[in-house]
Amino acid sequence: MDRNSLSRRSFVKVTSGMIGAGSVLALAGCGPAAQSSDNGSSSSTSTSGSSSAVLGDGTTLRVGMEAAYAPYNWQASEEADTTIPIENVDGSYADGYDVQVAKKIADGLGMDPVAVKMSFSGLVDALTAGQIDIICAGMSYTAERAQSIDFSDSYLDDGISLIVKKDSTYAAATSIADFAGTSVLGQKDTFYDDVIDQIPNVNHMTPVATIPNVVENIEQGTCDAITFSSLSVPYLLEDYPDLVEVKFADGKGFTDATNPDNAGIAKGQDAILEKINQIIGGISDDERAKIWNDCSNRQPS
Repeated sequence: MDRNSLSRRSFVKVTSGMIGAGSVLALAGCGPAAQSSDNGSSSSTSTSGSSSAVLGDGTTLRVGMEAAYAPYNWQASEEADTTIPIENVDGSYADGYDVQVAKKIADGLGMDPVAVKMSFSGLVDALTAGQIDIICAGMSYTAERAQSIDFSDSYLDDGISLIVKKDSTYAAATSIADFAGTSVLGQKDTFYDDVIDQIPNVNHMTPVATIPNVVENIEQGTCDAITFSSLSVPYLLEDYPDLVEVKFADGKGFTDATNPDNAGIAKGQDAILEKINQIIGGISDDERAKIWNDCSNRQPS
């Protein structure tokens, strides 16, 4: 099964005009890089019995995320209607697109959601160890991850764009082949880094941990181009008017550049996975677009 088969629907295309004005930097989707934090939770989740429709203890839904990957998820200091408490960081809350979806899943399951903040790279192991009940963290299905956990249908579908300086000789490029021999940078542990190898003879730079690091490199001129979340591009360009998105001709861009975001749960919970998919399927395309736009507009700078 490929990762795109997990998507129940194609997420509505969000263009710059549709998104509207944004005021802060948006981070790339699909698979954020690690950011160290203690996971702080040690209780276990039973995965035996696929007929069970109870997740975790059936009361508190422990949602794994890094809480540092806006607009998908971020840490906030004040409680709001859009936040949930971060269980292992006193006095802190989580907000973002993943959080809004997690809230809907928790409500549909009759549970109260709390975030458990940890490194992105540790989420799958934490789930299989029972330290969290579900992953909602901008994570995409991959065959490798699916060997360890089960994935829901997608609740957001993003794409991959290539960003260059507006005054770059590559600003008018129309094909990834035009970037042969260039230095291109992406974010570690994401599809945004993986696709760089599709560029012929590319100097695939060592990926960096966070999107602010990625943007910093293109701003400082240490690379020719960066990969970036297509949904987040309008917000990026508003904050960095010296940057521009490369407009590829049909069939000349990255191959298989769709990045669905999927919730993950421990294996052996077929009934609960079906419930989660029903909840996700009930979120209309229009509502997904509104949630994304709202999160993008209120994300921290």
